[in-house]
Amino acid sequence: MHHNKGFGTRCIHAGQNPDPSTGAIMTPVYQNSTYVQQSPGVIIEDYDYARSANPTRKALEANIASLEGARHGVMFASGLASIAACIHLLSSGDHVVLCDDVYGGTFRSLDKVFKQFAITYTRVDMTDLAATEAAFKPNTKLCWLETPTNPLLKVIDIAAVARIAKAKGALVAVDNTFATPVLTNPLALGADIVSHSCTKYIGGHSDVIGGVLLANDDALGERLHYIQNAVGAVPAPWDCFLLLRSTKTLHLRVQRHCENAAKIADYLAAQPQIERVIYPGREDHPQHAIARKQMRGGYGGMITATLKGGLPAARTFLERVKLFTLAESLGGVESLIEHPAIMTHASIDKPLREALGISDGLVRFSVGVEDVEDLIEDVAEALAAVKA
Repeated sequence: MHHNKGFGTRCIHAGQNPDPSTGAIMTPVYQNSTYVQQSPGVIIEDYDYARSANPTRKALEANIASLEGARHGVMFASGLASIAACIHLLSSGDHVVLCDDVYGGTFRSLDKVFKQFAITYTRVDMTDLAATEAAFKPNTKLCWLETPTNPLLKVIDIAAVARIAKAKGALVAVDNTFATPVLTNPLALGADIVSHSCTKYIGGHSDVIGGVLLANDDALGERLHYIQNAVGAVPAPWDCFLLLRSTKTLHLRVQRHCENAAKIADYLAAQPQIERVIYPGREDHPQHAIARKQMRGGYGGMITATLKGGLPAARTFLERVKLFTLAESLGGVESLIEHPAIMTHASIDKPLREALGISDGLVRFSVGVEDVEDLIEDVAEALAAVKA
């Protein structure tokens, strides 16, 4: 339904028909664990048990699937639950090629949890296509990447990496959390699976945890639904209701995130206390050309900047900001700021962090949708306390 309509129209209408029993325009919260059967095994649609199927969840899955141009959407209780479900496609002895700059939780899941089942991985800088190709082994079954990456905002050429992985017979999964379905649709670029932490931009209000996997291949979609049911990390109906409420404004929010972030990135780049600004929309970003080709309508709400003066400077700055709230997570309507080395990426060993460029002076901005003049003033006042 509505698959041929514009993106904003699909945000609001896809997957959601008025409730047939009452005409309620919003999808109800079906807060139940089981369903009445007319006769043993005779059920309405596929509703026999609410872990297996729930109408609120199903509406949300159809909605996000439409936004990613996918045939199948599979919801999970968290972004990490969706990543684990993706790794559950693998068998003992399989190998994963992983982008080197990656969400700490993804790394931890592979490095600490799935490693004990003899699933191995190789990290590689996927902006280097020759190195990426060399990282594949005969037993590589999955290639996992995110773009822009977290927290260094590298932009990986999804189509190019997908071509390499396809030639090797591996599935390609793209964590599209930072770009959102508004700016990038990886399935259209050759990916097999798209993953989102719905906690971030899709939820957008810092009040719900969730994850989703999207796929076009019917057999793959069925396997993911099977894993969703068999492993059981499903979201609550109320969380699905909140996420349905959120996707209705996704296109509006992301547009404003992008506009604000572009202005703040330019402001930061002009300040003497700042050593380096990383933002895919700036021409000095190493992969700006790929970002321009691959992203549409903006370059996201995330900025990473390095302060001169390392940890003391970063700590002073982070203690002084007021509108930018010091907190983990991202993608909410309010601006957040954090220190990756101490906070979100602490699960990555220090030598590896430093090799990647996650230095002690690095701060990550999740630019919100406030008035940009107020945000710039907040940054200016905090930077004034940092010696240039």
